[in-house]
Amino acid sequence: MTHQPTGPELRVGVVGTGQRAGLAVLAGRPGSARVVSCADPSERGRADARTLFGPDARIHDRYEDMLADDLDAVFVLTPDDLHTAPALYFLEAGVAVFVEKPLAVSLDDCDRVLAAASRTGTRLYVGHNLRHLPVLRTMRRLVDEGAIGTVRAVWCRHFVGHGGDYYFKDWHAERARTTGLLLQKGAHDLDVIHWLAGGYARTVTALGDLSVYGAGPHRRTRPQGSERVQDWFDEGVWPPSALRDLNPVIDVEDISMVLARLDNGVLTSYQQCHFTPDYWRNYTVIGDEGRLENLGDGVEGDAPSIKVWNRRRSGYRPEADLTLAPTEPAGAPHGGADQALVDEFLRFVAHGGATETSPVAAREAVATGIAATTSLRSGGTPVEVPALDPRLVDYFDRHQPGSRGPATTRRERPTGDGQ
Repeated sequence: MTHQPTGPELRVGVVGTGQRAGLAVLAGRPGSARVVSCADPSERGRADARTLFGPDARIHDRYEDMLADDLDAVFVLTPDDLHTAPALYFLEAGVAVFVEKPLAVSLDDCDRVLAAASRTGTRLYVGHNLRHLPVLRTMRRLVDEGAIGTVRAVWCRHFVGHGGDYYFKDWHAERARTTGLLLQKGAHDLDVIHWLAGGYARTVTALGDLSVYGAGPHRRTRPQGSERVQDWFDEGVWPPSALRDLNPVIDVEDISMVLARLDNGVLTSYQQCHFTPDYWRNYTVIGDEGRLENLGDGVEGDAPSIKVWNRRRSGYRPEADLTLAPTEPAGAPHGGADQALVDEFLRFVAHGGATETSPVAAREAVATGIAATTSLRSGGTPVEVPALDPRLVDYFDRHQPGSRGPATTRRERPTGDGQ
């Protein structure tokens, strides 16, 4: 469903005009919302901002300078380890904040951002776009309708066929920048697992390895500069050992497996592999009266289907009791999920209320990814996932009550550095 804000045109800013800047382009709609301000420390980022958002958008080196542009909302689209500072800055200034997933790369930073949103009453939104992916929304609806009874287990296999190009040629390959790919890439899937299961992980154990890309001798020797994945991506390179210009530092795992017990007793499994020939996700949800799974996910433009077995016992049978083919907008990024995500954010900025995404769920995905990475790097030792302060859980479960909309924040916003 598309949510269109009504009322005065929202003034939107963008921090970081790199790989995900196209997300903010989807916010531009005359009379409803307009990108008026951008900041990026790189010359290429600033040039791209001019191309993406036109000559009327003000372009800055520093995000602190954007506050003078009278913003209602801001997209924080920086690399993961740089989310926290601008998110806190604009929350303190009363500007509604969209943070691209993952919320942060440390649990302390996640909790600081949630606490700041609660304390200041500024609206916070986290960009978990898969909650708007048609195939997953259909699976969640089937679960809610009781198609497979009570959920007892959720499994996810993520075949990251482009992993070498996407995650091992730049900063994604470094623990210092991401913590690990169970957090950076896995935050999507861990959030969906929690969403389908109706709970959050509390105990995890994991195993994994750097089994392919760590042995690659073809490392980049020059500084990366402002290069991005589209500058080097070549789908025709195969096998993974043929990749060139890998990041000089590679210390994150390229294959990982996680087991978790959720707070509602559901058991989950997550597998992530970055050197498969295919690129898609398979979710399997098992209840006490059936199971369902997706074949294809729609992210890369494929036509996914969902199969449900829930009428009788049998041996293998490819013809399920129910087969659904969710409709996805042709050619839309991430099967239309990006546009739906941006629409929901703009509606939330203008009017508040419930959203499909959840800052608490975003925090729990990061917390689970960190705990799983800790377990993985300690030989599979079980690790407990720390719970969030119940007061923050309550605040966000009630959809940020009392948070301020554009009319209020424009009147009250400080000038200068916002501190």
